[in-house]
Amino acid sequence: MNSSNELIQETVPLKSRIWVSIADAACAMLNTFIVSIGLTYYFTSYRGMDPSLAAVVWLMFGVWNAVNDPLFGYISDRTKTKLGRRIPYIRYGAPLIGLIFFMSWVNIGGVQASQSLMFIQMLVLLFLFDSLYTAIATSIYVMPFEMAISNKARGSIMIWKLIFAVFPLAVPLVLWGFIRPEPGTSANVFQWIMLGFGLVMAALIFVSTYFYQEKHFQQEEGQLPFLKSLKACFTNRSFIVFEVISFTVIYVQTALMLGLNYYLAEFELPAIPLYGALAVGILAGVILFVNVRDRWGIKRATMFMAGVFSVGCFLILGLGRQFLPALVGFFSFGIGFAGGMYLIPLMNGDVVDMDEHRTGLRREGMYAGVNSFITKPAISLANSAFLWFLSLYNYNFAGLAGTQSEGAKTGILLGWVLIPGILLGISFLSLFLYPLAGDAWEKIKGDLALGHAEKERKLLESKGIRYE
Repeated sequence: MNSSNELIQETVPLKSRIWVSIADAACAMLNTFIVSIGLTYYFTSYRGMDPSLAAVVWLMFGVWNAVNDPLFGYISDRTKTKLGRRIPYIRYGAPLIGLIFFMSWVNIGGVQASQSLMFIQMLVLLFLFDSLYTAIATSIYVMPFEMAISNKARGSIMIWKLIFAVFPLAVPLVLWGFIRPEPGTSANVFQWIMLGFGLVMAALIFVSTYFYQEKHFQQEEGQLPFLKSLKACFTNRSFIVFEVISFTVIYVQTALMLGLNYYLAEFELPAIPLYGALAVGILAGVILFVNVRDRWGIKRATMFMAGVFSVGCFLILGLGRQFLPALVGFFSFGIGFAGGMYLIPLMNGDVVDMDEHRTGLRREGMYAGVNSFITKPAISLANSAFLWFLSLYNYNFAGLAGTQSEGAKTGILLGWVLIPGILLGISFLSLFLYPLAGDAWEKIKGDLALGHAEKERKLLESKGIRYE
């Protein structure tokens, strides 16, 4: 080991922080187009696929979607290459996910192919896309822990990831509103744009891997047996309560982004002010939660987020045909989205802290995989439920924008915000059972911080890095 006067402070280069955040945002934008906004509309409304078949696709996909995350996390933790454990999946998966993204918009068998062919195409491509997305996105998610040892250096990466998180939320929504193909029209321009978008995003992900690197010594660390790790997660009470809000946030974000363009296409309300209210709500939410985080605590701040989000959903449900209530509802959505992006990861960190307090082990990767195992079916359920409401209220999937009946409009509102509003209300109530709050919890966190500091000092100095 180097002597103490030779130790240097650990830093992560600015280019590394920015490029891993770019990769994270690019991967998320591809996923948003596929699972939240475009694929269901493209196959059912534009190509004429039976909505009940599309719902079956999403339900079948939900099974795989729940399993592949913990499975991949288990495999990647044990990967050993010269590039590291994560970078090979990011670098070599990027071209493949770009190709599958484009193929999702190719009309195999023609625009109105047989129902069987469209079912197979949608199912196969969705499975392939999500497998690649899981490999890439999970690897990017844990990269800050591979790139740095100290919490200070890792925190500098997280700030940039939060800044770039705005793009996956805004870009797909705005772009889709301009390029969405109407039934009966040519999709050539749309397909060329999707090709270009997929290529650019894949290129950004690929190129990013040349600007950051892993701490390879982590490949040598031991790993717990899979079943033992799984059991420890489900005996953590705080994790069970956390999963209620985590599942809800995934469901709500998917449902709201999926239904937004249906809503704006059928209700004669100006889109720009509504988008503006959403953006202002997001900004206000971030400012609010950053400032009240320590004063209120994560538990109370998350309860506030869930309550406001739920009220916004029911406001849209009851008065969403009118401009001013819709404006307030969109502002509430913005606060909810901000809370989902900012508070949920912090709560997840507390849950892992409690696990460490109970087991003496630090297991972020396993918790991330199990969390996805529970929450990812929410994506399929949100898509299936929305299609079910549209079908129940006789939505004309082949109709042009602005031509739906009043009944179909009611179906849009119900499919869009009813279940999210209910789930958010349940989450608000469940958080009363969340145990990680108060003086006792703060003492536990303080003890953990002291333990981390000592472990970090020894590890940094063993690598020739000064601890500060």
